[in-house]
Amino acid sequence: MREIIKAIRVTLVLWGITAIIYPLIMLAIGQLAFNSQANGSLITKQGVVVGSSLIGQSFTSEKYFWSRPSTTNYSSFPDYAPTNGENSTQRTGVSGASNLAPSNSDLLKRGNEKDGFQGVQVEIDRLKKAGIKPTADLVYTSGSSLDPHISEEAARAQVQRIAKVRSLNLNQVEILVSKNTDGRFLGIFGEPGVNVLKLNLALDRL
Repeated sequence: MREIIKAIRVTLVLWGITAIIYPLIMLAIGQLAFNSQANGSLITKQGVVVGSSLIGQSFTSEKYFWSRPSTTNYSSFPDYAPTNGENSTQRTGVSGASNLAPSNSDLLKRGNEKDGFQGVQVEIDRLKKAGIKPTADLVYTSGSSLDPHISEEAARAQVQRIAKVRSLNLNQVEILVSKNTDGRFLGIFGEPGVNVLKLNLALDRL
């Protein structure tokens, strides 16, 4: 009986430490030291949440920089993909690539609409029509399909269009791209990238 009581006490103590005390300490540290990150790295405009710096958004207007395509259509439901059980992958929190091989014809043509992905050829045609040199990240989706960044090359390929549409000096827009380019992580990992949402918000502030 003594051993049973001891086991119950140890279980309760460990439960209290791991299920209550530790989570509360982590919550407190997160809110005090890393408030923005702990709450989703949300970005606000005039006091209204417009997105997260961690999640990509789709921009289609001529006056904004375009982001890379997404297989999940950034958790929205286009007209051709009505909200139902078959389209549950488009809901917020679900991410993933199309997993289409280079030999798959759906990767090139608009054959994968059920996932909101328009296909490589459609993206290339859209970019060329807008006078933008197609780059890999403006044509292909990312592994998570929620990447908020595009490469410097992809951003600079759109500078001329943005400057023309907004009647801005070309140099102004180029400087804005440079200011909103994130460097390599710890200076050595990955490649520099441009957060499209942050760049477009900075563009609106000009």
